[in-house]
Amino acid sequence: MTAGRLSGRSVFLVEDEVMIRMMVADMLEELGYKVAAEAGDITEAMRLAQSTEFDLAILDVNVNGKVISPVADLIKAKGCPFIFATGYGSSGLPEQYRDRPALQKPFQLDALGKTIEAALRAG
Repeated sequence: MTAGRLSGRSVFLVEDEVMIRMMVADMLEELGYKVAAEAGDITEAMRLAQSTEFDLAILDVNVNGKVISPVADLIKAKGCPFIFATGYGSSGLPEQYRDRPALQKPFQLDALGKTIEAALRAG
């Protein structure tokens, strides 16, 4: 499965669970995307969001008990599209970002690919 002409784009991945982050990174590569950077905590995510070039971000909503909003705010200011990954459903999204695309964990490769393509086309 490839993401067509959108493949080859780069993704910034924020996920505190190492095994989930590795699995999502593998899924991204299988879809034809490259992982520009990965972060497992808010401080690292803030630094990388400011210093790394990427086409899209996938943000875990709850990173080590902290809400991802400050990172989402930085990425929004850059004008870059992002997707939330959550185990809490849409009600678990930060209120100001409930209009953003979200993947319900656990998600499958097909759902990830379709959500990324839609976000890149819209963004």
